[in-house]
Amino acid sequence: MNIQKQTQEYIAPTYARLPIAFTRGEGSLLWDDNGKEYIDLGSGIAVNSLGLADKAWADTVSEQLHSLAHVSNYYYTGPQAALAQMLCERTGMQKVFFSNSGAEANECMIKAARKWASDKFGDEKRPVIVTLEGSFHGRTLATLTATGQENMHRSFGPFPAGFRYAKPNDIDDLKSIIQDDCCAVMLELIQGEGGVVAMEQDYMQAVAALCRKRDMLLLIDEVQTGNGRTGTLFAFEQYGIVPDIVSTAKGLAGGLPLGATLFGPQTAQALGAGDHGSTFGGNPACAAGAVHVLSRIDDALLAGVRARSEYIKQRLSSVPGVLGVSGLGLMLGIQTTAPAKDILTECLARGVAVLTAKDKVRLLPALNIPMEVLERGMDTLVAVIEEKA
Repeated sequence: MNIQKQTQEYIAPTYARLPIAFTRGEGSLLWDDNGKEYIDLGSGIAVNSLGLADKAWADTVSEQLHSLAHVSNYYYTGPQAALAQMLCERTGMQKVFFSNSGAEANECMIKAARKWASDKFGDEKRPVIVTLEGSFHGRTLATLTATGQENMHRSFGPFPAGFRYAKPNDIDDLKSIIQDDCCAVMLELIQGEGGVVAMEQDYMQAVAALCRKRDMLLLIDEVQTGNGRTGTLFAFEQYGIVPDIVSTAKGLAGGLPLGATLFGPQTAQALGAGDHGSTFGGNPACAAGAVHVLSRIDDALLAGVRARSEYIKQRLSSVPGVLGVSGLGLMLGIQTTAPAKDILTECLARGVAVLTAKDKVRLLPALNIPMEVLERGMDTLVAVIEEKA
């Protein structure tokens, strides 16, 4: 039984998988079970931030596995403490809670916002969190409810109460949605799964001002945009805003499961002993991997992200069949005249792995993808888009 048949036989059919089984990776290259090589322009949906099988990262994780793989959070561990310090010092936030995934990081953010509101205004007086249409915050029941996509809400009700949805980049609509029972606004600065839709600078400034005026929290979901993906450590740095809570995951540990929720001054003490927990959150091996990743996301690497982003945009600027490019850094969406899924399929056939988001081709390469590899991948992508136009 091969990998595909084995998967179909024994794994729940929750993914519309493409007919490829990858068995090996190195840097920004992948190989399938037939030995065919692919250029990876998706990095596991922004997870493999330093590429695949990065030796220094793997050695760091291996060393930690051989010394202390796991203990419970009833005890202190060095990698977790070091990672929390790095995150706080580089963002200006004050406390961190570690979990396993982006959805869990967002669950923590939701709980903390409501706990903050309960402590400040009274129990359940201001429980409502406003999110945006087109958003994606996770697949747990609470984060799925926070997700502003109606098609994702079918068949899973009843849903938790306490969420409302506003139109993105429309401050007047947000003002009309906010009422006295609202404690926070929660949004992505770039809606990844929603089609790589970026929030406008003026809109975010207005949202931040509105939250201050209404004594509400500003919650920023940086699960996908964080950890260097957009050309700064976190995307909120490019918007001139100061969030009260930030969530992140995906590329944080370079391929290992780790989520983090970062708290600013207003919310640093919102959660106390027993208010929240995670068995594996901040696991020493995952935390060690993340310390290594963060240590390498320096000014030079971030400049490289921005340079690669500009290269991609320039390559696509005059290509027949390209209607536009959205996003920041190495989180880009390409609007094409041909269906995005057709372009993905043909790119795979030619040895280039891309992604889609709604009706766009989505690119999320490793932050350090070699320029020569990126150029070869773009040659193929451009050729496919032109042929399909």
